[in-house]
Amino acid sequence: MSCWVPGCPALSMCRGLATLPITCLERAKDLKTRLGILLHKPDLRHRMGTSSKLQLGSRRRDSSQEVLEWRESFDQLLKSKSGVTAFHTFLKTEFSEENLDFWLACEDFKKTRSKTKLASKANRIFEEFVQSEAPREVNIDHETREITRKNLSGATSACFNEAQAKTRTLMEKDSYPRFLKSASYQDMTKQATSHGISKRSHT
Repeated sequence: MSCWVPGCPALSMCRGLATLPITCLERAKDLKTRLGILLHKPDLRHRMGTSSKLQLGSRRRDSSQEVLEWRESFDQLLKSKSGVTAFHTFLKTEFSEENLDFWLACEDFKKTRSKTKLASKANRIFEEFVQSEAPREVNIDHETREITRKNLSGATSACFNEAQAKTRTLMEKDSYPRFLKSASYQDMTKQATSHGISKRSHT
């Protein structure tokens, strides 16, 4: 817009803008862009909220079923990532999480393909969990400890099998039943059951 009439407001506004530094004009453009984004944001937030609710609903259905499956067997619990997390949290309250950490370390160890890494990992696991007075010593008998020590001389993916099996049995027979009776798991099963009932009533 241009105007050559003396005293025209448009002319004075244009002159005023021309005297502004470039940085001010850039900031004004940036502010306009941000304002436009904010104006459209409620609709975007609504769409995102709907999508996340659908995903959350799906996750809840899956997790509710999983929670109830954990009581079927210790294997079912160990197959579930969220089950392992819940069990680990429970073991922390009993100060015995090193048993599960050792079992998980052994599972990861078995996936190692490099012989060099296999040997270094084996030593690290032994020093942390198996050797006498280890920082996070697991509860295994002296004989199993010595067998595992000898296995380190020619480390293979099976060198912790016996110690891992003993630790697993200990968790299954001792910690797992207590976990199923714990207040935290009872609360989880109540929520899962009520969610299942609610879902059936709406179908």
